[in-house]
Amino acid sequence: MNQNAINVLEFDKIIAEIKTFAMTETARNLIEQLQPSVNYVQVKNWMDETTEARSMLEANSSVPLPAMENIPEIMAKLGRGVVLIPGELESCRKLLEGVKRMGKYMEALGSVAPRLASYAHSMFPLDDLYEQIDGAIVNQTVADRASSELYRVRKRMLIVEDRIRQKLNDILRSDSYAAMLQDPVIQERSGRLVVPVQRQFRKKFPGTVVDTSSTGSTVFMEPAAVTRLQDEFAQLKAEEEVEVYRILTHLTEQVESHRQELAINVETITHYDFVFAKAKYSRSQDMRPVQLNTSGICIIKQGRHPLLGTGAVPLDFHIGGSNRALVITGPNTGGKTVTLKTVGLLTMMAQAGLHVPVEEGSEIAIFTDILADIGDGQSMEQSLSTFSAHVRNILTMLSCADSGSLILLDELGAGTDPAEGRGFAIAVLEEIFARGATIVATTHFGEIKEFAQHREGFVNGCMEFDPESLQPLYRLKIGTWGDSHAFLIALKLGMDPALIAHAYEISYGKPMAFQWESGIQSEKLIDEAAIQAHREKERAREEAEKIQARLERQSKYEKKNLKVGDRVYISTMQRTGVVCEEENAKGDLVVLVVGKKFRINNKRLSLHIDREDLYPEDYDLDVVLETKENRKKRKTMGKHHIEGLVIESRDDVIEPK
Repeated sequence: MNQNAINVLEFDKIIAEIKTFAMTETARNLIEQLQPSVNYVQVKNWMDETTEARSMLEANSSVPLPAMENIPEIMAKLGRGVVLIPGELESCRKLLEGVKRMGKYMEALGSVAPRLASYAHSMFPLDDLYEQIDGAIVNQTVADRASSELYRVRKRMLIVEDRIRQKLNDILRSDSYAAMLQDPVIQERSGRLVVPVQRQFRKKFPGTVVDTSSTGSTVFMEPAAVTRLQDEFAQLKAEEEVEVYRILTHLTEQVESHRQELAINVETITHYDFVFAKAKYSRSQDMRPVQLNTSGICIIKQGRHPLLGTGAVPLDFHIGGSNRALVITGPNTGGKTVTLKTVGLLTMMAQAGLHVPVEEGSEIAIFTDILADIGDGQSMEQSLSTFSAHVRNILTMLSCADSGSLILLDELGAGTDPAEGRGFAIAVLEEIFARGATIVATTHFGEIKEFAQHREGFVNGCMEFDPESLQPLYRLKIGTWGDSHAFLIALKLGMDPALIAHAYEISYGKPMAFQWESGIQSEKLIDEAAIQAHREKERAREEAEKIQARLERQSKYEKKNLKVGDRVYISTMQRTGVVCEEENAKGDLVVLVVGKKFRINNKRLSLHIDREDLYPEDYDLDVVLETKENRKKRKTMGKHHIEGLVIESRDDVIEPK
């Protein structure tokens, strides 16, 4: 698929939206690589998978997908002589737990989605491995029950440590040493339990200096009475470390022995996450599957551009069969370019196996390539004018166009002398059409409309326009052409009627005969009273819209039960964020937006996606609300103390201005 067309039609933005619905990094990487396919069977399979996943979500939206945190890194370590740490083994256990839960989920909904359910048969629960890890690892540490030897050593360690503390407490309570002690507390230095002694008494106190304070006024001494017990504890500690290493080595070997099965599990879970992300996106935008064909027929019923939201005017569009070239005319800002982009983007989405925002009965063709010349393409760096940029794109089209191509041309022939531009545009249309391609083009040139009217295989279309309100209707009407309405717009906006009449006579060689090709009745000169009446009508309409908007806003100001983890839409910022603190007494919530926390009133928030549709039941929301660096630091600090390691908090909330 042509990369320029992918960029121009903003397919990458659709990919970015879908990625937000994925649970795992591996699935997000897979989505990033998603491209439209030209293989009918592959596209049909992709579409069917998305449809089945959507059906499953409708039946039960809580898909038990495991997050697979650190799993790719763990898989990369296997077979390299690296011993897995307890946290990594626990990640393996969670993966196997997720495999079991996904198997049960698929079994329960097998009748709803037989294709997707069958994939679960390839996964391996590995019950024996699961039980070994579950019995040995608890809260990312090796449990006492992991082996009888470890249990014995740790029990003895507790006894010895208790005896040490008893003796140290006796010393702290003794009148003989009270004057020598800096503080009556037990401390730990270099893995030994010690008491703080004033420096001047270090030779009188029976024991060994283990450490000294930063000021030198205090020495931390191990009393002689506990030295033997401390040595015994150190020996037991060494035995514990040896046994823990032996257990971790054994478990790592068990994981490595099932590396192939685990790799299949990871691949299957990743594919499930990939498919369900597409289905969740479909559900969030009220999309549906379309019928596919390889005959170049496109029938779009009530289609919406997915990046314009629900406010976009639906598009009815058809091409193919006897007419495989459509020339669209109409006023500027009337929706011609949006129509081109909608047709191209929906086609790309369908060829990527995605649902599209259309009504039932829509049909989209699979093209071997989609080529688009949209936008002026000017470039200061490459010294390209608008026309030069168009010509470069068209040269690419002419070298690639064939019977399997969809060609999208915006303002063909623009950017140069109008007379030459018209001839150039018609010649290009004829050449591309002769190569068998399907064409959708926009133009203002009357000669191109005439050409399409009389050329077999071509058909005209226009973007409808309301001459009374001077507003484009953004509706495509196929079978007729439209005007730019330049004179009518200028006239109704108050331009001097005599000037308009003169302009019309120059253009058409007729004195003030306003006969419009689109069938609109003859227009007479509009006096100032009529213009003022139009302006009053516009003001009344705008006031009515303001009142309606105010009522809609008021209806949205009711209390919303937003929860931590919900994705919300922020009206004042025109973007989405994730709730990280629920509503307070003032109706304010804290929302995470692009790594920063904002305190926002619930009046400015609306639910975009419920957290139950975004995350599995046991999903750790810290993955979303906390930085990756801080999560790694927290995990490290949970194992042992590291001097100077600091967790930087993102708790600073930006207050509303």
